[in-house]
Amino acid sequence: GESKSLREIAVESRALGEKARAGNLKLEDVTGGTFTITNLGMFGIDAFTPILNPGETGILGVGRIVEKPAVYRGEIAKRAMLWLSLTFDHRMLDGAPAAQFLQSVIELFNSAA
Repeated sequence: GESKSLREIAVESRALGEKARAGNLKLEDVTGGTFTITNLGMFGIDAFTPILNPGETGILGVGRIVEKPAVYRGEIAKRAMLWLSLTFDHRMLDGAPAAQFLQSVIELFNSAA
């Protein structure tokens, strides 16, 4: 199958977002994928259960970002927090690799902070 780097995915995602905002998005631009990222944070939603699209292996739901007190480096600090909800097709993927994927996403968020 086709494999893309995170950078390639980010560039393509940004281009698709621009097409969507301009009203130029076509059905073929958003079908045929194996994974979806969906965000309901802009509607004030913290957490939700995203439903798999037909033919896809997984979908990652991203909730709103909220500042909350959290223990950070041994002290209580104000931190930007959000909920991630991963739904995956258990016929395609075991729970452990799915959890490792989600752990990698969390590490990327933490390294960007």
